[in-house]
Amino acid sequence: MDIKVGRVVISSAGHDGGRRMVVTGADGGFVFVADGKERKLASPKKKNIKHVRATSAFIELEGMTDKRLRQTLRALSPECTLQESE
Repeated sequence: MDIKVGRVVISSAGHDGGRRMVVTGADGGFVFVADGKERKLASPKKKNIKHVRATSAFIELEGMTDKRLRQTLRALSPECTLQESE
């Protein structure tokens, strides 16, 4: 699975399971995700790529603040579709 910076993902494991987050970086088999509340953009959470599901939504992170990130994630439609795995 190739997940790029800015892609909205849904956490599928851990205490944050089911929560929408945005990918802020990637390192090998891990991605760094933030939601603007529990995990700020300045200190994203490192998650195994197996524990996130990519959606079709994309957020431009240039100039993004934690408050705007929370608002943007909240405004995404509940039908935000999951991408098919390759």
